[in-house]
Amino acid sequence: MAPVGGSGHDFEAAALARRQRLATKAGPLALLKNLKVFGIACFACLGGLLYGYNQGVFSGVLVMTSFKEHMGNYISNPETLEYDSSKQGWLVAILELGAWFGTMYSGFLAEILSRKYAILVNVAIFILGVIVQTTSISAGHNSILGGRFVTGMGVGSLSMIVPMYNAEIAPPEVRGALVGLQQLSITLGIMISFWIDYGTNFIGGTGRGQKEAAWLLPLSLQLVPAVLLGVGMIFMPFSPRWLIHHDREAEARRVLARLRSLSEDDDLIELEFAEIKAQSLFEKKTLQESWPHLQKLSAVNTAKLQFVAIGSLFKSKPMFKRVIVATVTMFFQQWTGINAVLYYAPVIFGNLGLSSNSVSLLATGVVGIVMFIATIPAVMYVDRWGRKPTLVIGAIGMAICHFIIAAISASFEDNWPAHKAGGWAAVAMVWLFVIHFGYSWGPCAWIVIAEIWPMSNRPYGIALGASSNWMNNFIVGQVTPDMLEHMRYGTYIFFGLLTFMGALFIAFFTPETKGLSLEEMDILFGSVGVAARERERWNEVHAEVGMSELLARLGVPQTDSGRVTEEKLADEKPVVAETL
Repeated sequence: MAPVGGSGHDFEAAALARRQRLATKAGPLALLKNLKVFGIACFACLGGLLYGYNQGVFSGVLVMTSFKEHMGNYISNPETLEYDSSKQGWLVAILELGAWFGTMYSGFLAEILSRKYAILVNVAIFILGVIVQTTSISAGHNSILGGRFVTGMGVGSLSMIVPMYNAEIAPPEVRGALVGLQQLSITLGIMISFWIDYGTNFIGGTGRGQKEAAWLLPLSLQLVPAVLLGVGMIFMPFSPRWLIHHDREAEARRVLARLRSLSEDDDLIELEFAEIKAQSLFEKKTLQESWPHLQKLSAVNTAKLQFVAIGSLFKSKPMFKRVIVATVTMFFQQWTGINAVLYYAPVIFGNLGLSSNSVSLLATGVVGIVMFIATIPAVMYVDRWGRKPTLVIGAIGMAICHFIIAAISASFEDNWPAHKAGGWAAVAMVWLFVIHFGYSWGPCAWIVIAEIWPMSNRPYGIALGASSNWMNNFIVGQVTPDMLEHMRYGTYIFFGLLTFMGALFIAFFTPETKGLSLEEMDILFGSVGVAARERERWNEVHAEVGMSELLARLGVPQTDSGRVTEEKLADEKPVVAETL
């Protein structure tokens, strides 16, 4: 438990207590009171829809007859149109490899250009990738590979920058719900793509006479949300936290007031602005004291400071705790097997006894619907439920589904036609597995990695977590066809065991982050006011922003030394600090 006393800590705790009392409650009512923020975040989440659509659309395209005929030596048997399993894995996984590369540059881009302009740049990259894919009709299957890699760069970077943008425009009481919209938008994109695949699969019939439009049309439709996002983001606000960090304070105050639908001199705006500014000044002073030659935030120095920020993630115990939480959480998110299901759902359903491509695509469409529906309550209520219990319950549910699928497959895989009821039972377990993922690890894993980092490290911390996600995503996409071919039902046992291990990791090694401001996350991980110099620096920062005078004006009692009384904190502020 982090102590209550201490210099800078007192001001931060008092500000948090007062702001929590001024703000609305968490949950759906808070969303209704912040419709402007909610609307902006929904629009920004078109980035998630781009990824979800791209992720889902290819699972259906893979099994279309006309697409297989177009893929040349990726087909091992021209008569049956069966894929070479390793090449099929590469065809799917190259998107994730591009996305991993996208996360590597996204943090630098978001800090130097702003979150807003970084989103615009990545939309342009995404559009370029889609255009390259659609030219494969004349250029051959290499265009599919190249286009998917470029598209992956765009969606990988957007997967990091969009939740960061949402977290930084959102008030604390709705932050989890708004960041969770990223996952909801992904599931919406998946659902739309599955049903578009199901419909276009009938263009020209489902056999050898199928038209190439059957797979070109769903790939081309990715351009629609991309263009909408690119045009709309031009009119979206900058992140107030990014503005303050780059010395554009007057603009930041105006943006913050507009986002909260309050006047610039409202008490809530005064407190939130002071907290953000204090955190920014503290981190700037820390950087400038350690690297004085990089004090001027020019473009070149900012780029150099990015390496400093990334390096700092591994240099202290509190920061390394964040590294472990972000990277390992994303490791377990991917090894639940969710993307094995999403990328290869028609293949998996075929292996579970469904008789035709059309029926498999129909069952895949149900996956999209149940995932989308399951994600909605998480987005609405995750700030009430908390991250830990949601993740633990979801992981246990997914693991049980994997084990049941393995048991059914082991019993009936040699004769599915005689055990159709068993096949549909296994399909139902796949649907239930997707439901458990939809309300838990889908949104909550991204929420955790978006909210645990201090401001100066946030772009690079999220990028580190996202890179873990995408690299493991790439590995899962690459190995799943071979696993299904050679391990058969053992594939589900393998994913089930790893999912159960993920539940143990969350239960015993991950702290609860519900209800904390982004600036107060340092308290949770024990990195505020630990060293004497840090306490001195916090005092300097709070004197600069006038935090003591502001709290006194707002009626927060303090002792003669300027420290907030512990009795007052006990009355107004819940316990928010838990060591990892």
